[in-house]
Amino acid sequence: MISGKVVIGALAGIAAGALIGVLFAPDKGSESRHKIVKKGEDYLDSIKTKFNSLLDSMAGKYNGGKVEVSDIGQTTKNSSKEAKREAQPTAG
Repeated sequence: MISGKVVIGALAGIAAGALIGVLFAPDKGSESRHKIVKKGEDYLDSIKTKFNSLLDSMAGKYNGGKVEVSDIGQTTKNSSKEAKREAQPTAG
């Protein structure tokens, strides 16, 4: 979780720096506003991509965990059946 906060903090710092740089640039107001909007869209796309990557990673880990738990359950079930067979007295 700490690394997520670091990434968000870094992105916020980059965005603030870019905004300040654009605001102090010697361009017309309309050009500055256009640059701000463009940078905002770029950062939003970047954040969306990283967020989707994070979700995919989490989904993969979740599904991997489900498979492991399922395997453990099946192994336990098989071991239980085997133990029952071994515990039954043999007719003889």
